[in-house]
Amino acid sequence: MTTERTARGLGKGLSALLGEAPAPAPPAGDAQNRSGVREVEIARIRPNPNQPRAHFDEEALDELADSIAEHGVLQPVLLRSDGEDFQIVAGERRWRAAQRAGFHAIPAVVREIDESATAELALIENIQRENLNAIEEAEGYRQLLNRYGHTQEAVAQIVHKSRSHVANLLRLLDLPEFVRQSLMRGDISMGHARAVAAAPDPEGLTREIVKKGLSVRQAEARAMRAKKGPGELVLGKSRVIDPDLAALERQLGDMLGVRVQVAHKGQGGTVSLHYSTLEQLDMICQRLTGEPI
Repeated sequence: MTTERTARGLGKGLSALLGEAPAPAPPAGDAQNRSGVREVEIARIRPNPNQPRAHFDEEALDELADSIAEHGVLQPVLLRSDGEDFQIVAGERRWRAAQRAGFHAIPAVVREIDESATAELALIENIQRENLNAIEEAEGYRQLLNRYGHTQEAVAQIVHKSRSHVANLLRLLDLPEFVRQSLMRGDISMGHARAVAAAPDPEGLTREIVKKGLSVRQAEARAMRAKKGPGELVLGKSRVIDPDLAALERQLGDMLGVRVQVAHKGQGGTVSLHYSTLEQLDMICQRLTGEPI
């Protein structure tokens, strides 16, 4: 499978695999029917060891379990064969919550998917549903790069993000462990992480952010001051970008996964979203309108 072919095929996400008309469900655990939605015993399902999302919020799982107990599993999980059992490609939260709700079987779609495609689809599902924190998303990208040989451009096409978004997240993996854990816990934001990445002492600045509750703009100012040293912040006649607008551009870019430019003049201005493929444009429209991806 070529990189270009992989990017085109998997870039459609789970809809291409789950959008088919379901076939009549056979008895629970029937491993012969390889198409359509069927009931599969929970005990025969194993999690994906390369699941990109490492943290499962316990409170959110309890809420999902309550919903499943009342309404059932409304969307089937996606599985692939694993010997006599099955491995989860997408839908681990539903599988975990169904166990909490006391279910013994759940609706599933079984597909013959290789290991590389399994990792890609698991990453796509989590990103499209915005279930990954920045570090988990970056780890997923690194896995696609190192284990499966994709380029950053190919990864960006697969997940319908800009190449700069993928590159920026990958840089987070070079930060000290304390900084990464702070980001995963939500003690600092993605904007804070970008600021400390440019500082000579990322861990020290992160501790200051957490202790003093610094804003992203304050963190950026401290990082610049520490990097340039005292008395070196005079910019002369060079053009200065409003730091508030720059922070807003980064925040919107992180949220939408594309490059954003804000031009403000007087009481108004423009917001420009830059996309490189029609799939990225479609993703932007879906996120702005709130439609399912």
